[in-house]
Amino acid sequence: MGRRIRWLGVILVLCFALVIVQLINIQFRQASALANSPNNPRVAATKFDNERGTITASDGTVLAKSVNINSSSSTYNYEREYPDGPLYAGITGYYSPYFGAPAGIEYQYNQYLQTHAQPPRNLSQLLFNKPPSEPDNVALTVDPILQAAASHALATVPSANKDGAVVVLNPSTGAVLALASNPTFDPNSLANPSVPSELAYEKAVSANDIEGFNGLTPIATQESFFPGSTFKVVTTAAVYNLKPSLINYSFPSAVSISFPDSNKTLSNDGFTACGGTMVVMLPASCDPGYGELGIKLGEADLTQEAKDFGFSVYQSGPQTVPGLDLPHVAVSTISNISPTAQADLAYSAIGQLDDQATPLQNALVAAGIANGGVVMTPHLMSQITDSQGSVVKTYTPSAMSTVTTSAEAAEITKLMQSVAVDGTAAGIFPASWHIAVKTGTAQVQAPSGPEQTDDWMIGFLPAASGASQLAIAVVVPYQAFSLTGAQIAGPIVRQVVAAYLGQAGGQG
Repeated sequence: MGRRIRWLGVILVLCFALVIVQLINIQFRQASALANSPNNPRVAATKFDNERGTITASDGTVLAKSVNINSSSSTYNYEREYPDGPLYAGITGYYSPYFGAPAGIEYQYNQYLQTHAQPPRNLSQLLFNKPPSEPDNVALTVDPILQAAASHALATVPSANKDGAVVVLNPSTGAVLALASNPTFDPNSLANPSVPSELAYEKAVSANDIEGFNGLTPIATQESFFPGSTFKVVTTAAVYNLKPSLINYSFPSAVSISFPDSNKTLSNDGFTACGGTMVVMLPASCDPGYGELGIKLGEADLTQEAKDFGFSVYQSGPQTVPGLDLPHVAVSTISNISPTAQADLAYSAIGQLDDQATPLQNALVAAGIANGGVVMTPHLMSQITDSQGSVVKTYTPSAMSTVTTSAEAAEITKLMQSVAVDGTAAGIFPASWHIAVKTGTAQVQAPSGPEQTDDWMIGFLPAASGASQLAIAVVVPYQAFSLTGAQIAGPIVRQVVAAYLGQAGGQG
């Protein structure tokens, strides 16, 4: 009995010693880390006692700023304000008392936007007085005129289903000029100091609508769709870049084709016959001919070209995304094809099967051809400055990949110009615009109801000069089966380009 009591005493002493060690560890060794941890409620509350940096558009328009609440009824000194509300929500994200900065530029550049220690600016600060902790300001590449035009154009879709996205890029630098998604949300409602109100709004805006999308998941960067015939630009680039022997190959005219390895058939839209060389087939968007072209290209070349543009292989190997400075950008994929699966090759070559593209990715396809075969890394941040206006960081444009030579890109540009002149997009744009485009109409099964279409258009201008300044991608999913990319996405492209030409002094 006495032996057991002694052992119990030893155990209790050891436990007491461990408690003392842990107390010392917390009070001294981990004190600083715990005191400054973002999970510390005092630290979280303090963030809203300090001003946060401003986010501006390319012309200086304020997209996000901190305002002094100056109210005895508020827990915090500052509240985040978004002057244009939903217009830039998919870009800025939001900064919330409850959620913090989970999205957008607020998340991506949080280390600069939050109040933080500043480096000494003069000898006195270096030797004696440390500079005050302050936030930095982030200037973006977004053009307010194009952003507003894109948002407005999406709202003019004639059908009840108005969800969609517009992405506009500068092909030579990768700068994002517009990034609009519908549905969107009001970031002011998520910066509300009233946490119950904030939670109620977050619950409402994160619920999917009838088309399966929600405001907190921007379609422009976080949703992907069958690219349909816009992917024929990638297939065409693969021919020019990797198998030039097929450039002048003429495919027999056919309404549909069949495959020895499948009971599938591939028919042309409207069940009309088509064929010929790519000069004829791309403007007419000939499905059977491009299916045969994919088979002759082969799995290796078609896949390699898609990967060069930024696609990943569906559920195989590393899944990569373009280096856009926003979180949660979705992967775009080309189908994982067996080299002997002819039906799969044919369907993948026309943007079906498991091909998936975000609007951002399809804008990069257009931009790569527009920029002479070089795809530039997309970016939103232009410059970061401190409170004194001194430059902290500037973005330097960088190439993401090379997809063709400049001569090959020029030939593809001619084919895409023909789409606008006498192809599937004929009559949409004035000839004076010198625009190069490709339409896409992908048959899909809607979340509920009959089969529908995802309607696309990608393009760039001016194509004739060889120095394109704008590349664009538009998608409007779940439209009526009878509608096309030219009918639905075409007018949106026209409105955005007209806004661009208007401010550039061109003719709208």
